[in-house]
Amino acid sequence: MTLSFHWFLPTYGDSRNLVAGGHGTPMSGDRPASLRYLNQIAGAAEENGFESVLTPTGAWCEDAWLTTAMLVETTRTLKFLVALRPGLISPTLAAQMAGTFQRHSEGRLLVNVVTGGESHEQRAFGDHLDKEQRYRRTGEFLDVVRQLWHSREPISVAGEHIRVENALLTNHPDPVPPIFFGGSSQAAGPVAAKYADTYLTWGEPLFAVSKKLEWIRGLAVDHGRTLDYGLRIHVISRDTSEQAWAEADRLLAGIDPADVERVQANLARSESEGQRRMTELHGGDTSRLEIAPNLWAGVGLVRGGAGTALVGSHEEVADRLTEYSRLGLRHFILSGYPHVEEAYWFGEGVLPILRRRGLWHPERQTPLRPAATPFAAASSS
Repeated sequence: MTLSFHWFLPTYGDSRNLVAGGHGTPMSGDRPASLRYLNQIAGAAEENGFESVLTPTGAWCEDAWLTTAMLVETTRTLKFLVALRPGLISPTLAAQMAGTFQRHSEGRLLVNVVTGGESHEQRAFGDHLDKEQRYRRTGEFLDVVRQLWHSREPISVAGEHIRVENALLTNHPDPVPPIFFGGSSQAAGPVAAKYADTYLTWGEPLFAVSKKLEWIRGLAVDHGRTLDYGLRIHVISRDTSEQAWAEADRLLAGIDPADVERVQANLARSESEGQRRMTELHGGDTSRLEIAPNLWAGVGLVRGGAGTALVGSHEEVADRLTEYSRLGLRHFILSGYPHVEEAYWFGEGVLPILRRRGLWHPERQTPLRPAATPFAAASSS
């Protein structure tokens, strides 16, 4: 199995230290998320062979669609895994936006569907459904979007939450963008099994990840489908294990206890099952953060969402990724602080090891297609 590696685009800002907040909690880094800086991160990801960059969504970061659209012209092969929240936009418009993005980026769009685990944040956007209702709406939303991406005839759907009449796209996305989807609650599983192309989970110990994938696989079989699977996790990879753990210790020492208290209090009210699982890995206790070999939960002390990191030598990190891949995980969405520098640590340190093991085969750098409207030829005299 060939593995695909993706990087992260921190559109709330970056830092040499851990950035506190996220998952419905305000956050910002001391390296502002200017377009110039985000271009540096995208360039580092592309240079090191990452397939795409994941862009988050929420009130605490920049808009994912607008930001990534502005990065298309400064990259050549890098794809964009753009976060999308059903319910904040109509499915017809979302399907149309995806088609437009695919044409102008020459097929470099991937879609990450985020149902939204925090009701207080959803209400800020005018969405007043509860969590169970949001997942049912997500299923209806994706049903319409998928139909529109393929149908040559107008479609009409009257669901519990989504209703469209005579909807039709004049330009279908080519290729159809794959849908990435994460969710650990009982309501999330059936939606992922029926509509996702890749199911995403956060970095937990191997046994916990294996059990979750087994659950989703069983649901997918019920729908006659086979999914890909991916892991969202941070990395701290260095030439030696001692150097990597020294960096983890530095990040931990730089955490303000007030930030831990603030973020953990906000995350305690989270409705997200995935967030609950992340929080339980450390329980706010800084003395038990290595929860499995090379798996460190320190990030989750101050960051909502993905809260674990693989920490170790390049060989050790490659070993742990290999173990995860044996569970059936093919996509790895990674990040590190700061994101420019860590992209190079991983790209230059770990990816060559995985390539030698036959697990990673970087795509060839292909030139863009020629412009559709060439310059007029000079007239002959």
